[in-house]
Amino acid sequence: MRLPPLNAVRAFEAVCRHGSILKAAEELNVVRGAVRQQIATLENHFGRKLFTREGRRLVPTGEASAFAEASGAAFDILQRAASEFKSAGTGRLRLGVPSAFAVWWLMPRVADMQASLGDFLVDIVPMTVVEPLQKHPELDAVIMGGEYRPAAGITSLRFMEDEFGPVATPALAAMLSKDPVAMAAQTMLVSRSAPKLWDEWFAESATPPVVFSRRQEFEDLLLALGAARSGLGIALAPRASIEDDLARGQLVAPYGFISRPSGYSLCCRTPDAKRPAFAALSGWLLRCGKGS
Repeated sequence: MRLPPLNAVRAFEAVCRHGSILKAAEELNVVRGAVRQQIATLENHFGRKLFTREGRRLVPTGEASAFAEASGAAFDILQRAASEFKSAGTGRLRLGVPSAFAVWWLMPRVADMQASLGDFLVDIVPMTVVEPLQKHPELDAVIMGGEYRPAAGITSLRFMEDEFGPVATPALAAMLSKDPVAMAAQTMLVSRSAPKLWDEWFAESATPPVVFSRRQEFEDLLLALGAARSGLGIALAPRASIEDDLARGQLVAPYGFISRPSGYSLCCRTPDAKRPAFAALSGWLLRCGKGS
C-alpha cells in the first residue's frame, strides 16, 4: 500500500492532539490554510473523512484516532532515531525521574548504578510534574510511579513494588490511638504533585475517610515529608521514601503500611528496550528494586 504524504500525516497528528487547526498551525509554524490542505490531502488518500466537529473542536473518528496514536508514536521513534544518529557514540542516557523519588531512592544509590552501567553515563533529570515519555522527546526514559499504562511504542518495566501509609513524628504519633479516626485532631499534609494520595489510602486500606482539623498543601512530596519531620502534621508517604527516617526513629507509621497494586516502572521507547544501555539500567533497577 502506498504510504500517505509525511507532511499530511504530521499535520493530521497535530490537529488530533490539539483538536484545533489553529493550534496545529501554530505548532507547525504554518498558516491554517496549509493545515486544511494537508488534511484534505490525507482524506483524499484514504477516501474518507477523518474528523467530526463537536462545537468548536475537531474530533477524530475512531479509526482516525487509532491512526493518530500510531502516527505520534512513529514520529517520536523517528525523532529519537535522528537524535541517536546525531549523537552516536556519546553513550549518555537522559533519565527523567520524579523529584522526590530521585532524592530519597535513586541518588543514595547513584554510584552503584553508574558502576553497573560501566561506560554508559546517566543524566538524571528531576521532574516536578511527572509526565509520560511521549511528552518528552528530549528524554531517553522516565521513571513512572502509580498506575501507568504505556502508550503505543513505549515499553514499561515494573521494577519495584510500593507500600504507603500515614507517617508522623513519634511525639505526634503518641497522641494517636490505634483507630485512624484520631487523626481528625491533626493537620493533614498534602503534596500537590500527588493530590489524591490520601483518598487512595483511605480507599485501599478500607479506612473510613477522616476529616482533619486542618489541611496544608505543599508543592511536592519532599516538602510534605519535611513538614512531617518537623512535627507539623501527618503525611502520606511511600515506605521506600522514609526507610532511613524509620530506622532512626525520626518518623513512625502508626497504622502501618499497605501494599499498592501499582509500583515504579522504567519506561522507554520500544526500539530502545533491547539496547545495551537500557538493558544494563533495567537489570540494575530490578536488582535494587527487589532489595528495597
